[in-house]
Amino acid sequence: MIRVLIVDDHPIFRQGLKQVLSDDPGIVVAGEAGNGREALQLMRSQSYDVVTLDISIPDIGGMDILKQIKSERSDLKLLMLSIYPEEQFAIRALKAGASGYLTKNSVPDELVTAIQKVAAGSTYVTASLAQKLAFDVQDRTAAKQPHESLSDREFEILRLLGRGLTVSEIADRLRLSVKTVSTHRAHILTKMHLDNNAQLIKYAIDRQLVE
Repeated sequence: MIRVLIVDDHPIFRQGLKQVLSDDPGIVVAGEAGNGREALQLMRSQSYDVVTLDISIPDIGGMDILKQIKSERSDLKLLMLSIYPEEQFAIRALKAGASGYLTKNSVPDELVTAIQKVAAGSTYVTASLAQKLAFDVQDRTAAKQPHESLSDREFEILRLLGRGLTVSEIADRLRLSVKTVSTHRAHILTKMHLDNNAQLIKYAIDRQLVE
């Protein structure tokens, strides 16, 4: 029996996911969390085989939770679920330790298959992403988009700035100092050859990095 922990801040989505998974006798939803702190508490107190994790979970952030879980439970498999196009986030998530990545518009059968495969120790990606990964390996010299040069922390701050959050709001959300966030912001602008927040917000929206 595959024990699954669902981590998503939308109750309706969690309920729908539970319904999909209940049709498979080999999978049981053993826990639910609506934010990052709840997810970490459940992970530390209960036993799970797979965590389905929304990359945009509030309060901590999906990438930070992913890294925290892998540091504490390297055996636990994480399947990232997101509304964002896989080409923007999947490779970064896989490099950080995720076992798979699916967009939320995937069909139910694909979700069940993904959970089964990652639980068995495999990595699950869609055919289109597998093709992109193969292409990246073959063409290391291909031009990358500016945001692909950012660290995971810088990328997270880029997305929050792109949503219109202030430096103070980001510092509070990520539990960082205002000075640290300001330094990250300066590095982001430099690496991406942008001049100000307005250009940064436009960049994030144009490339579907924010809702």
